[in-house]
Amino acid sequence: MSLYGQRMNFRDFKSGVLKQQYEYRSFSPALVNQTWIWDDPKINTLLEEATRSLGELNGLSLIIPDIDLFIRMHVLREAQTSSRIEGTVTTMAEAVMPRREDIDPEKRDDWQEVQNYVDAMNSAIVKLETLPLSNRLLRDTHAILMRGVRGQHKTPGEFRRSQNWIGGATLADASFIPPHHEELPDLLSDLEKFWHNATIDVPHLIRVGISHYQFETIHPFQDGNGRIGRLLITLYLVSKGLLAKPCLYLSEFFEKHRGEYYDALTQVRVSNDLAHWVKFFLVAVNTTATRGIGTFRKIVQIQKEVDDLLPQFGKRSANARQLVQLLYRRPRLTARAASEELGLSIVTSDKLLVDFVGLGLLVEKTGRRRGRIYEFQRYFRLFVD
Repeated sequence: MSLYGQRMNFRDFKSGVLKQQYEYRSFSPALVNQTWIWDDPKINTLLEEATRSLGELNGLSLIIPDIDLFIRMHVLREAQTSSRIEGTVTTMAEAVMPRREDIDPEKRDDWQEVQNYVDAMNSAIVKLETLPLSNRLLRDTHAILMRGVRGQHKTPGEFRRSQNWIGGATLADASFIPPHHEELPDLLSDLEKFWHNATIDVPHLIRVGISHYQFETIHPFQDGNGRIGRLLITLYLVSKGLLAKPCLYLSEFFEKHRGEYYDALTQVRVSNDLAHWVKFFLVAVNTTATRGIGTFRKIVQIQKEVDDLLPQFGKRSANARQLVQLLYRRPRLTARAASEELGLSIVTSDKLLVDFVGLGLLVEKTGRRRGRIYEFQRYFRLFVD
């Protein structure tokens, strides 16, 4: 049933009902495509703060030179943290390494999951230039996310056709059972309409917060729902023009406050407390955007100090500048990786890297004579600490 024209107050919201299936009860969530209102003034304050911080972050992303060099690290950080929430143990030091061969064999599968997330995000951002945010786009993104990794046999790129569950080994001891798969078409259609419904007055940050809750509750894929649901937040903000670049990575906040994150989502389903989730979400946006603003300002300072050092390379300044730009994208690499990326000989690349160490721009991390790894430490730590 269409909900156009209705106004739902957070205090009156009923999150859904339990439906008896064969030997279990699944949760059937209420539809969300409607106008939302609230009485809690704290939501207004948090919304104002989050909107202001997000606007400042977006403004900085528009004026920083060569911003795409740095956006890759933002996306990689989001990929690494979002994957870690799901149990992947790749560190940022491993995630930034450009070649699978540079990773210990037992860690390569986890490394690949993070790279898939980066590829999925980048592909979706490009598609948003010509296509609206849609369930089809999420399916395409999911297919890339699950390519060649754990879960690759669980119908990647397709919404599930069977029941799934969260927690526990079986349906009998599951902590949460999402809606039956036969409900997915109506639920997902309603969610997609909510993203684009111009007839309702709902601020975008409220809309995307509710959308994230609803997506995680529907759990439409057999695997990878957490990562796609968090990726959805960034895609929504980019698609609506609140972000020009994918530079807000909420997974770090969610991972740091993992218990509160899951509790806030659960409280909506159990206690109909959507207001609590919305407030948690707005705090996450404001906190993360504020940190992102600080990161961008530090990047600008590093950029200026590094540029001031390059003229001393004389005839090699062009190669040195190429290496710097590579380091902004890949702040940990080997001489071989630098050689392949820059089209220079290994000897030339290694000499440049050693000279960068001498200037204090890089730190050699291995202590080995062969296969040495160089780190642009001051820059790299912006995305780790």
